[in-house]
Amino acid sequence: MKPHPAQWWYSESSDGEGTLVCELCPRQCHIAEGKAGYCFGRQNLNRQLVSAVYGRSMGFCIDPIEKKPLYHFLPGSPTLSFGTIGCNLGCRHCQNWQTSRCHSLNALVEQATPEMIAETAMQLACPSVSLTYNEPIVWAEFAVDTARACRKLGIKTVAVTNGYIRTEPAKWFFEYIDAANIDLKSFRVPFYRNIADGALQSVLDTLIYLAKETGVWLEVTNLIIPGENDSPDELKDLCNWIATELGGHIPLHFSAFHPAYQLLHRPPTDAGTLLRAYAIARSCGLRHVYLGNLASAGHQTTYCGHCGVSLLERNAYGAMVTDNILLSSQEDGNATCHKCGKRLAGFFASTIGTWGNRRQNVVVGRQR
Repeated sequence: MKPHPAQWWYSESSDGEGTLVCELCPRQCHIAEGKAGYCFGRQNLNRQLVSAVYGRSMGFCIDPIEKKPLYHFLPGSPTLSFGTIGCNLGCRHCQNWQTSRCHSLNALVEQATPEMIAETAMQLACPSVSLTYNEPIVWAEFAVDTARACRKLGIKTVAVTNGYIRTEPAKWFFEYIDAANIDLKSFRVPFYRNIADGALQSVLDTLIYLAKETGVWLEVTNLIIPGENDSPDELKDLCNWIATELGGHIPLHFSAFHPAYQLLHRPPTDAGTLLRAYAIARSCGLRHVYLGNLASAGHQTTYCGHCGVSLLERNAYGAMVTDNILLSSQEDGNATCHKCGKRLAGFFASTIGTWGNRRQNVVVGRQR
């Protein structure tokens, strides 16, 4: 598949050497002719910015929606998931560094058009397609076209992203997105600068935009790294900000760190740290807090944000095991507590899915 024209760039004509400036993310890379930007996927070919990864993927598979993680969006359902390569952040702790730091198009072994992806999701009875595995912002054109194709067929689109995008492109990128999980890596500027090679404020701006100016269902993930972003003060500041700026109804997923990539010297996150984070979040007014990578079904369960009754129970791996929720309408996605009658924040189908914790590989399009 040929490189696809990219959007959000201009020519730095003053240098006379064909340098292009990419305006998609806050990096605003200056890309010389024949070179790639920081993310690798956006390249200057013949003085035109292109997406070299458009229509290409490391592979496709069906995941449980809870693995994104999304706990209040079509719970229990399967989601057709795929990604490419590259990232516009440089996290030293990256759990998927083989994909995010890959700079070889040969790794993209499958090809598919956005229309083929949407049609496959419909054929496999997946109510959503997830843009995931690596950062979808760096293959924004492919992501946007896929979301548009899905919308035409009534398929929802999920973006699992770091939220590192400029304000105007964000409006274009998220226009056809139905749900997003944003990875808020820390609430400290030095962490983003020294550990993630980025800037905190740009991510906060994206979160505020999604929460206040769009209909995108939003959930937030924070990976807790011992000695880096696990102090009680930072966690309290993060949770207070979410409660104040985004709303206490926004689900927050704390996830345990495992030594990876360039932070092999840091220990895994222990259960005590996760439980303390949970308590802090709840004390700050967050009503839906979840702990990932912890064998505790009680911290995977969805409780009513008003009366506290258990509504959606999951096992220790996050897979749906029971449901005692009363759903008010299949058309509007609302759900209400069976005890107090208050609305549960999120988007729900008329019945809870039964996909469980399975993962299934899928071939979309043709193999090269």
